[in-house]
Amino acid sequence: MEIKKSNFSEWYNTITKDAELCDLRYGIKGFVVFRPWSVMTMNKMYSMMEREVEKRGHVPALFPALIPESYFTKESDHVEGFVPECMWVTRAGSHELDEKYAMRPTSETAMYTMYSLWIHGAKDLPLKIYQRCQVWRHETKATKPFIRSREFYWIEAHDCFATEKDAMAQVREDMEMSEEVIHQKYGIPFLFFQRPQWDKFPGAVNTFAADTLMPDGRTLQLPSTHMLGQNFSKAFDIKYTDENGKDEYVWQTCYGPAISRIYAALIAMHGDDKGLVLPFKLAPLQIVIVPIFRDDTKEKVLSECKKLEKKLSKDFTVKIDDSDNTPGFKYNHWEMRGVPIRLEFGPRDIESGQVVLVRRDEKGKNPVKLTELKKAIEKSAEEMLANMLKKADEWFASRLSKASTMDELGKQLKESEGFVRIPFCTDQMEAEGCADIVKDKWSANVRGSLFGDKEKPKGEKCVGCGKEAKIYLYAARQY
Repeated sequence: MEIKKSNFSEWYNTITKDAELCDLRYGIKGFVVFRPWSVMTMNKMYSMMEREVEKRGHVPALFPALIPESYFTKESDHVEGFVPECMWVTRAGSHELDEKYAMRPTSETAMYTMYSLWIHGAKDLPLKIYQRCQVWRHETKATKPFIRSREFYWIEAHDCFATEKDAMAQVREDMEMSEEVIHQKYGIPFLFFQRPQWDKFPGAVNTFAADTLMPDGRTLQLPSTHMLGQNFSKAFDIKYTDENGKDEYVWQTCYGPAISRIYAALIAMHGDDKGLVLPFKLAPLQIVIVPIFRDDTKEKVLSECKKLEKKLSKDFTVKIDDSDNTPGFKYNHWEMRGVPIRLEFGPRDIESGQVVLVRRDEKGKNPVKLTELKKAIEKSAEEMLANMLKKADEWFASRLSKASTMDELGKQLKESEGFVRIPFCTDQMEAEGCADIVKDKWSANVRGSLFGDKEKPKGEKCVGCGKEAKIYLYAARQY
């Protein structure tokens, strides 16, 4: 049996170590050093997401990492939700600070303090600002590199609108961005849920979150988008004067794709027992050229490889592996790191005017004429992403199931190892007690209702309390 399927945790730890993605030997629990190979891919992920965010009207800014404690107290639900996770700065040199500062766990309170100074009239709306930054939260759960840590890297977009309708349109747009980038370009499938009221973002009216699955059947939250309503605008006095001269509070949303966590999903969704499998456009190195030679042909082969590298480098990231290692060692080395395309080039290939192309996601070797190589690479890149997406979607779909009783839920969680749709007792999504029963019984969390799903149970009972079911919710085990 494949190690990834039989022991995902062991496989994941091995991949992150052997592919040199991170180093856990930093002296603070939950703080991880991200090594160059992972950062180069995450930078490409950032760029794709930021292009989409900016295409839809957002502009970048940078806000301070330290937030005065007094800012948190302005919105009661927010302070209750985040202060227990905050890390605090209390001293500057030898002096105690008059007010302690939180290391940013999220930026609502920092950014909205400034928004109240910037927004005056309807002409200032919509205001759509994002930043790329780190945030810090003192997670009490077990940490795992990229999946869950006390310092992570994300994009956060914070928007203000004149009307509730415009704000809700932004929430839907956030979902569209997630689909277009995370699913279609990263190849990671997910479901968008409306979170139950007991599990929404602190201070939000409603929270909508994209959940994917890891190979062990546990769910991992990717981006979330929040309808904040006027909760923060009233707390931070963010108003605009309308055309009638009347002051109105703005309507707000926020959106947070955590790139470092999405990277964990990228590793887990596409990797195999050989190592990483990366989409062509996300790979730090897109093409590796492996020279095949004997001692008497080495000089000629390396010379031709250098010519090939120079030509391909105009369009792709390319490297010749001219180390003293054997070809087999080189194959394994670059497969572990997920290089999408390997080109094998030897004396016979030079004579034939061809190269052997090997895709990371397939086993076959394909001879390609040098005159057709660029087109073959571009075609392979497209086909590779399509193949990865197809495999991921099919696997993800196989992990969706239904249950109508508590016992069936337990069976499906064990057998399907994924999301299970269950009948629940309230369409107000406030049945936290029934969710606790599910958690206590099967160590599973109620993730919410599938966004856009209007189907209602007929003649079914809530799996928790046995009362008439009014909505379908989804349950899964989580990280």
